[in-house]
Amino acid sequence: MSTDSPEGPRERMTRRQRHPVVLRQLSVLRTVPLGPAMRRITLTGPDLDGFASPGFDDHVKMFFAAPGHDRPVLPETGPDGLVFPETGPQPLGRDFTPRRYDPEARELDIDFALLHEGPASRWAAEARPGDPAWIAGPRGSFLVPFDFDWHLLVADETGLPALARRLEELPAMSRAVALIETHDGEPFVALAHPVGAEIVWVRRGEGHGAAIVAALRGLTFPAGYCYAWIAAESAVAKSLRTVLIDERGADRRYVRAHGYWRQGAAAVHDDFDI
Repeated sequence: MSTDSPEGPRERMTRRQRHPVVLRQLSVLRTVPLGPAMRRITLTGPDLDGFASPGFDDHVKMFFAAPGHDRPVLPETGPDGLVFPETGPQPLGRDFTPRRYDPEARELDIDFALLHEGPASRWAAEARPGDPAWIAGPRGSFLVPFDFDWHLLVADETGLPALARRLEELPAMSRAVALIETHDGEPFVALAHPVGAEIVWVRRGEGHGAAIVAALRGLTFPAGYCYAWIAAESAVAKSLRTVLIDERGADRRYVRAHGYWRQGAAAVHDDFDI
């Protein structure tokens, strides 16, 4: 990955933006299948007033009812964010990307990958218009400028909503490479993208993460300075980040890697930006 000048790259101004945390009660407006293993749930309601999600990889926390219950246990909100009960049943929450938000229509799209057996997948598979839903956040956004020479986006199915949102938000003539791992290597959903984007689908195979790490090693990168974003299983995301920085020469300041889930664990979100 090349630099901008003999003296090195100029500073790109990524920045963080904080938001007040609000617990919102919404309802399902509609559901749309996006493929055999992904479903879009559109939420609506007056509580969406004031909602903001300027970052493509923002996340809201959704709360789900435990098996055998009709309503989830909910946290309270305090000056520093959500407050969870010290004793008794705990809120059952999972993080999701705000895929699209229309403030005038009061519509918020959340895309669910129906891959893992759990409360979120069960709810999304069974959701019907009128069903209640509870979300909180985003509590903050990480804003990435568009003025890189090109953008590298790497994800499995769980990171696909954020990856798809970023591709849609990039200016029309942006250069980008999207590397996406799925169980069979076939296009998982249709992706709108700039004309200069290359979309590479990778079959997961037997060794979890091995195929996408190998694909990253084999990619021919465009010329110029890059911003890289990664979202996948935690150990895989960490390996991809290491390959980018140690083997492909990426500037660690502009590599943002997340574990959107962790093998054998629930409700995990890891960050490997340091």
